[in-house]
Amino acid sequence: MVSVDGFRALDEKSLVDYIKATPSLCSKLGNQFEELQVKEVGDGNLNFVYIVISPSGSLVIKQALPYIRCIGESWPMTKERAYFEALALKEHGRLCPDHVPEVYHFDRAMSLIAMRYLEPPHIILRKGLIAGVEYPLLAEHMSDFMAKTLFFTSLLYHSTAEHRKLVAEYCGNLELCRLTEQVVFSDPYKESQYNRWTSPYLDRDAEAVRQDNILKLEVAELKSMFCERAQALIHGDLHTGSIMVTQNSTQVIDPEFAVYGPMGYDIGAFLGNLILAFFAQDGHSSEGENRKTYKEWILRTIEDTWNLFQTKFTSLWNEHKDGPGEAYLSAIYKDSEILVLVQKKYVKNLFHDSLGFGAAKMIRRIVGVAHVEDFESIDDTSKRAYCERRALEFAKTLLKERRGFQTINEVVLAIRELTPNEVA
Repeated sequence: MVSVDGFRALDEKSLVDYIKATPSLCSKLGNQFEELQVKEVGDGNLNFVYIVISPSGSLVIKQALPYIRCIGESWPMTKERAYFEALALKEHGRLCPDHVPEVYHFDRAMSLIAMRYLEPPHIILRKGLIAGVEYPLLAEHMSDFMAKTLFFTSLLYHSTAEHRKLVAEYCGNLELCRLTEQVVFSDPYKESQYNRWTSPYLDRDAEAVRQDNILKLEVAELKSMFCERAQALIHGDLHTGSIMVTQNSTQVIDPEFAVYGPMGYDIGAFLGNLILAFFAQDGHSSEGENRKTYKEWILRTIEDTWNLFQTKFTSLWNEHKDGPGEAYLSAIYKDSEILVLVQKKYVKNLFHDSLGFGAAKMIRRIVGVAHVEDFESIDDTSKRAYCERRALEFAKTLLKERRGFQTINEVVLAIRELTPNEVA
């Protein structure tokens, strides 16, 4: 049924009719429909995702529903999120084309995006981490993506006039922002019908989060920053389920939560999910495979990602210090000594923001509404709870004490101290 705004939810059959009526999609498939393969593969929380393959081409079609898929129609959600996802994909693709799939078609009325199909052996990074696969270029690629997309959409590169226009545009992604505010910064710290955890093992741990006033003070500060600080265009949901990888390719997908917000939210989401993957490894190990070497690789990747990011970000700043950016006017900060001081302070604050947001993202994945497959795929409930508890304890410490860490190496050392004799 077509709604008054022209929207209708597609299934595998009606999707083919839609493609046939859309010339840009027909051409991507070589106008060949006799052997067309259509498969719905959406395993996320919000949308339908279809892979479409013909003998002459392929594409992915993603359609947003007017509710949260993993909850149902009882939790309505705007279809307009597809507009902001398409907008962000195009902008991120322009800034970092090596790591963002190309958008072929967008239909606002249908809340539908057609884009490049990331063919096998591309898999979701989270699944690769569960399987214990090393990706030698992951830190290089993700630091590149984050440095470029965050720098070039910030006031370090934008004029204030341009920046305010873009901030205003993305302010329309209101409902997705409110969803983040609720599930990341509010629900885990109070009684909520949507919260869940590995019960009964983590009953006391979940209660401890709700009773921890210092934790609540810290997360309140992060929530304020998320709501108030339009620092750069952020992906808004940059976890390991929003990245597809091979040994040589890293592709960032699903930016439907995109908004102008604090840079540290994206950086923290990625690093926090790597830390979750680290703590989940014991649940996936066996007598013949203790995963010590793999856990060491994850820790190196965490270190390398931040260290490469800060180097690349600062290099972009130096390269464009005389450009249109109005945060630090070259007429005031052209002296190299003051510029270095400004950059050090900026990056230090960004580091602490990233640790805080990363910790908050970890906590919500253990005692909040949407969990991660890293833990959920551990069949032994007591073993899963053991892994989750250690991750939760580290996240709480990181959130409260983030300003005490001066380098990412110190963060990794703190993880090592919590898990002695468990890395190579």
